[in-house]
Amino acid sequence: MQLVRIAAVLSALGILWIEHSALAAPPDLLADGGAARVANVIDGDTLRLEGGAVDVRLVGIQAPKLPLGRAGFKPWPESDTARAALAELTKGHSVTLRLPATSKDRNGRILAHVVRNDGLWLQEEMLRRGLARVYTFPDNRQFAPELFAAERDARTARRGIWADATYNVRTPDPARLASDVGTFQIVEGRAMSTAKVQGRVYLNFGDDFRTDFTATIAPEALPLFTKDKIDPLSLKGKFVRLRGYVRNYNGPVIDISHPEQIETVAAPGQ
Repeated sequence: MQLVRIAAVLSALGILWIEHSALAAPPDLLADGGAARVANVIDGDTLRLEGGAVDVRLVGIQAPKLPLGRAGFKPWPESDTARAALAELTKGHSVTLRLPATSKDRNGRILAHVVRNDGLWLQEEMLRRGLARVYTFPDNRQFAPELFAAERDARTARRGIWADATYNVRTPDPARLASDVGTFQIVEGRAMSTAKVQGRVYLNFGDDFRTDFTATIAPEALPLFTKDKIDPLSLKGKFVRLRGYVRNYNGPVIDISHPEQIETVAAPGQ
């Protein structure tokens, strides 16, 4: 959705539009998406604005999920805590939306970095409280270093979700990861070998690629690495922290679509 279209939607719903806002960096570097008050908090990373059914997804993070009408979906641990925290953070405040290049998701929600009227960046605060994980996309990668820093601070202090074993950072143990197939996980370990086969890059975390944990980078994703001057083949022998959904193909696999899914760390836990 174009910025002008979002402005028109908000205006039609009676939501105050602000041309220029004094916001805390770094989100002030993005396009101004206007200001509004929050009518309802749907979950720990989704807001509904006053004046109509305009939902805003806090881009760059993933909070524990609630069922929200999905049959058979079990709430993630700490999902109610995350929703309550976001409700408390927005109560009595207006918020300003800062729009990335892709500012609408497939469900029609506005994607935005959200800053409170007193300058509090909601994404960073939810991460700092340990009530979300960093969750980026190829077309929404802004401010990953700042978001990672807030997540790391909470993880080190074992705040929020980080006190629950459900969210523990995984090792590359394929037997353990087999039970995580279909879920979003953070996996940390040494890349034992790297290879490029038919244009696809593989990071192997064991001696047997048929059973061990592997991360893959598709050919169409590699230009982002080239643009950022990152050679994924050079990660051989290094400790890395990966994040993404685990699938099963010759053992557990995480597909890497952009550089922010990989962090290089000095040693496990750092």
